[in-house]
Amino acid sequence: MTATTPARTVARPRNFETKAWLFMRYSGVLLIPLVWIHVLIQDVLVGVHAIDLDYVAMRWATLGWRVYDMALLAFTFAHGMNGLRNVLNDYLRSPRLRRVADVVLLVGWIVISAIGAVAIVGGVRTP
Repeated sequence: MTATTPARTVARPRNFETKAWLFMRYSGVLLIPLVWIHVLIQDVLVGVHAIDLDYVAMRWATLGWRVYDMALLAFTFAHGMNGLRNVLNDYLRSPRLRRVADVVLLVGWIVISAIGAVAIVGGVRTP
């Protein structure tokens, strides 16, 4: 007869690191279908040779494609910046330097994401 041990529960801290860790997991799960649907449509169905400004204008004429492309941009870039933050935290020992790096990455993420969102939302004018 085998004895079973009760499951041990550990209190999870509610701090930024925990939220960033959870974000990496959830965004990774969301990125898988977003990226593969994008690859399937753009590379397999349409073909890279057929993508030009007219195709992008036609695609972004629909609100759904704009939202889809903004979600793809936001999740992939945030996922990548959070991964870069983790790598930098491995090498930066000073808490002050880590904080500065975090702020620089956050500002960079906001600026580049805003530029991308503006390009997607307002970049193509439809008649």
